[in-house]
Amino acid sequence: MSNEFDIIVIGAGIAGASVAAHLAETRSVALLEMEERPGYHTTGRSASMYEPNYGPPSMLALTRAARQHFDEGGFLTPRETMFVMPDGQEDDFEKLMAKQKGISEISVSDATRRFPLLREGYAKRAILDSGTADIDVDLLHNSYLRLFRQRGGELHCSSPVTAIEKNGQWKLRAGDLSLSARIIVDAAGAWGDAVAALAGKKPVGLQPKRRSVAIVPAPDCDNFMSLPMVGDIGETWYCKPQSGKFFVSPADATPVDPHDAYADDMTLAEGIDRFQNAVNYEVTRVERTWGGLRSFAPDGSPVVGYDKADDGFFWLIGQGGYGIQSSPALSRLAAALVRHEKPPSDIMDEGLILADISPDRFG
Repeated sequence: MSNEFDIIVIGAGIAGASVAAHLAETRSVALLEMEERPGYHTTGRSASMYEPNYGPPSMLALTRAARQHFDEGGFLTPRETMFVMPDGQEDDFEKLMAKQKGISEISVSDATRRFPLLREGYAKRAILDSGTADIDVDLLHNSYLRLFRQRGGELHCSSPVTAIEKNGQWKLRAGDLSLSARIIVDAAGAWGDAVAALAGKKPVGLQPKRRSVAIVPAPDCDNFMSLPMVGDIGETWYCKPQSGKFFVSPADATPVDPHDAYADDMTLAEGIDRFQNAVNYEVTRVERTWGGLRSFAPDGSPVVGYDKADDGFFWLIGQGGYGIQSSPALSRLAAALVRHEKPPSDIMDEGLILADISPDRFG
């Protein structure tokens, strides 16, 4: 095992694994993960959806640019997404229709036909996004880890970074390892600011937010696994079929410190109650629960690029709830920027503005 590398990537979730796989094609790369396995905190705890109309402008561009990779790799299974409007969410309806493209209003009767569990009288209006799909997150994540290893990259799990210093090169202490490299890529997810602080960087204000999920039994419903993902327009609950069960969330976004997240029982109970008010289905038991972390920069866009100190510290954090669906494009873009290459033209053609994601925007 070598102790010296061209690049060290910190964090082996989808962001770190994908950029490391691209960088390992031409550079020596170490990938560090603090947990026993990659993707433990966020990548493995997601709704697993490709939603090209979901997110801020930077993420919309990256998600559109990711579509070809998803299609070519067979990572997607089509699943429509439907938003329903109960009383009191009229303003949210108008805002959604005004800002998003690729969605259309459908009749309540059509919404009920597509989602027969919808309780009569609950929805006053409905919106359909027919371009969404399930993502096979495990297949996607493992494909990048496999490519990384095939290209000679070194993955080190159970290796939390505890010290970083700059003495010509970056020197890192990670678990029992002492490593050095010219370039560090901070892809540490919710711990992105904490890693940056170890390197003497000013935090960008990254805020992890908890998302709670309950897995409940599937209802007695024909073609259950073909049902759309459904939620209210005000984002107080959503559900989708997953692995033969119902995935139900209160769509919470509670600010928390970086930690091994768990579902908040009270928030989850309130979300399940809102869900049951919308459907003709009684949740008689919860089979399991979990919590995930979605980490946001102050303006909601990711932070991607070299630190203004020009010392080889590269930011790759703040993907929020869009990290998986954007990863095929974001990783190619980040790898090009790490290598001081021109950004891929197909990504820029989607309307991405680099200033919107640059760390320089925080002064």
